Amino acid sequence: MRGRAHLFRQPRITTDAILPSRHAGIEGERQLAGHVMEGVDPAFAARVQKGDILVAGDEFGAGAAREQAVWALRGARVGAVIARSFGRGFYRDALNNGFLVVECAAALDRVEDGDLLEIDLREGLVKNLTKGEAFKFAPFTPFAMEILEAGGLLPYVLRQTTGASSA
Repeated sequence: MRGRAHLFRQPRITTDAILPSRHAGIEGERQLAGHVMEGVDPAFAARVQKGDILVAGDEFGAGAAREQAVWALRGARVGAVIARSFGRGFYRDALNNGFLVVECAAALDRVEDGDLLEIDLREGLVKNLTKGEAFKFAPFTPFAMEILEAGGLLPYVLRQTTGASSA
C-alpha cells in the first residue's frame, strides 16, 4: 500500500476529534467522510486523496470507542493510519472493520507532510520512499492478518461459517 502522508504529531487525538459526536448519527461512510478529522483540521476532508496515509502521535483514537471514527476515515478513502500508539478501542474497531492501523513510533519522527509512504505488511516495514528510509513495526498476528484480509471481523466470521457449512 502506498500513499501520501498527512502528519498529525499531537498526542491523544480522540475519536471525538476524528469524528465529532454531533456527526455520529450520519448514515453512510461517504457522508461521515465530510467531517473526518474535523476536530483537529477542518480542511482535512477536502484535501485527503484516496490511499493517503495519516501519520499520528501517541494514543490516536483515544477516548470513547466509536466505530463511526473508523468509518469516517475509511469513507474518506484514507488507506491506513500509522501512529506511535493507538487507543485500544479504536485499534480494535479498526481491525474489526478491516481498516489498516500500524504502530510505528519511528515513522512519526522521520515523516513529513506529503512524503510518499509504503506499508509492507509481509516485511513489517513502513518505507518513506521520499527519503529512502524504512522503519520496522511489530508484525500482525496471523489471526489479525486473516481479519484484515477478509475485510473485517464480520466478513471473516461469515467466511468461516460458510466454509464450515459447505464441508
